[in-house]
Amino acid sequence: MKYDFTSIMDRRGKDAIAIDGLGTRPGFAPEPPKEGFDIIPMWVADMNFPTVPTIPETIIKRVEHPAYGYFDATDTYYDSIIRWHEEQNHVTGLEKECIGYENGVLGGVISALNVLCSKGDKVLIHTPTYIGFTMSLTNNGYDMVHSPLKKDEEGIWRMDYEDMEEKLKTEKIHAAIFCSPHNPCGRVWERWELEKAMELFKKYDVYVISDEIWSDLTLPNHQHIPTQSVSEDARMRTVALYAPSKTFNLAGLIGSYHIIYNSWLRDRVEKESSLCHYNDMNVLSMHALIGAYKEEGKEWLKELREVMEENITYACEFIKTEFKGVEVTKPEGTYMLFIDCEKWCKEQNITIEEVEKKAWEVGVAVQDGRMFHGDYAIRMNLALPLSRVKEAFERLKTYVFCEEQ
Repeated sequence: MKYDFTSIMDRRGKDAIAIDGLGTRPGFAPEPPKEGFDIIPMWVADMNFPTVPTIPETIIKRVEHPAYGYFDATDTYYDSIIRWHEEQNHVTGLEKECIGYENGVLGGVISALNVLCSKGDKVLIHTPTYIGFTMSLTNNGYDMVHSPLKKDEEGIWRMDYEDMEEKLKTEKIHAAIFCSPHNPCGRVWERWELEKAMELFKKYDVYVISDEIWSDLTLPNHQHIPTQSVSEDARMRTVALYAPSKTFNLAGLIGSYHIIYNSWLRDRVEKESSLCHYNDMNVLSMHALIGAYKEEGKEWLKELREVMEENITYACEFIKTEFKGVEVTKPEGTYMLFIDCEKWCKEQNITIEEVEKKAWEVGVAVQDGRMFHGDYAIRMNLALPLSRVKEAFERLKTYVFCEEQ
């Protein structure tokens, strides 16, 4: 490979909560390992790979100029986004005026909800649910109405359209949050699934906020389809949110953006976002996006997807063959696994807390899946060198999912 996905980065003391945050966020972050085990960071959803070199190159070039005053986003910034969506998602007709900056996807979600809803309104969302949605909606006074995803005969997570319709019909819902690809399940929705969901939202006049931050991170044979692209009505009733942060490991730089084609809705979301005067772009995050969305970024992403496929296939096969009573559906996108330990816990008479504690003690820093509405789940980040993934699973086999308790 042209790019480095095998070296083990030492992130200690480099501001990484994936490593330095262990033990500092009770109930959210894992605990540090016991003596004799190093940390394998598999919880927070950032990558343990160096990003594409064009990002630091572009940032450094800008930093060399010693003035960092007020600025406007450049045409290069907007052109980079437009070109990226044309090439990655086959989007046509995207114009500069439809793109707006957001400090983060979750901030964009709340700005859109504040336009579409009143405090105390109910918002439809699928479970399992990304914890960021749960925290943001709760903190801002919105009530979540959960529509559980269901596994079909092949173990694939699917939307329950009957459940969705019943709740849209009876709960006076005016907005829904859609996650595509889905976090934490890793589903890359097919066009017919999106069309069916959007027809329901049209029927009940529900606006949609579509979090598509994982859209670049699909596995081979799976193509992200933007929610706005499935119909003209979907295009006009959807606020779509994107960022280069998941794709290129830029969360610490901040910088997301929305795409809104409906001018009535766009004007109001942008007004809402502007009220606090804190939703402003950082000049370095602008140049980071420009550096990411270059041709080299496409090449780097292609290799990353190959690495993701290898890591995820290894992990899923290992679980299937070595961990009796532990189940996982292979994701179609993202680099996360959502692992179901219910059968194991019940057969071994062990709690999910005990499973997690055993993993944390030996340095396998996985995340508690109950925060995502998975009662017996653990969430695992596989964006590490394969050697680290293999080491993590050997530790789990030896110390966690072994029958001697």
